[in-house]
Amino acid sequence: MAEKTLLITQARMASTRLPGKILMEIQGQPLLKIHLDRLKHCQNVSKLIVATTDTPEDDRTAALVESWGGAIYRGSEHDVLGRFYQAALPHRPDWIVRVTADCPLIDPALVDEIINFTQTNQVDYGSNVLLERFPDGQDIEVFTFDALEKSYLTATKKSEREHVTLYIRNNISPIAENYFRAVNFTSENDYSKIRMTVDEAADFALVKHLIEELGTDKSWLEYTEYLMNSELSQINAGIIRNEGLLKSLKEDQP
Repeated sequence: MAEKTLLITQARMASTRLPGKILMEIQGQPLLKIHLDRLKHCQNVSKLIVATTDTPEDDRTAALVESWGGAIYRGSEHDVLGRFYQAALPHRPDWIVRVTADCPLIDPALVDEIINFTQTNQVDYGSNVLLERFPDGQDIEVFTFDALEKSYLTATKKSEREHVTLYIRNNISPIAENYFRAVNFTSENDYSKIRMTVDEAADFALVKHLIEELGTDKSWLEYTEYLMNSELSQINAGIIRNEGLLKSLKEDQP
């Protein structure tokens, strides 16, 4: 690729709802490894880094990623924006892709599509989450290093430090002081009620069934259509999407 595109995935053992979820195993494979093995198929990514915490709890996370031949960065557990920025800083890429390790079935072809879409539109930020029409667990964000750096230097709210792109998304209106140009990658059909992320035990049960039935190499749409035509999707129905973000926003309020 002509432009340097760095993919950073967030991964940590600590989780309020399902501690240690990233290393829970399906068919002998930790969710984190399934996630990384799928991302290795991205064609538009120059380098992939796992950004984990510097807490003792993630010593095992770091050791495993390195044993798999992956690149690791360790930083603040709570200032996730700072951890993300410091992971990117030595590489100074043109573009950054953000995904999270609790999405083991993230689709590399969809990642490539959103990278190409964002770069072609020459904006600061592109994603499929500004208007949620993709399944939860297929969230992909692409943004410039400059936008990340501005966020790191400017964001002050606790929620904006805990959620890497929230400062950008809070400032995509032309009337904002730090205006970011943004585009949304949409789907003709609305699949937003489908969950293939892992936040709770019920999510893990669904993904386990899905992998046992279909394997780990299907597209996001193949997994989605299977769920839509089975009773599996009822296992984790009713779980709130982006519950962690909603909690952070509530904590910002005086």
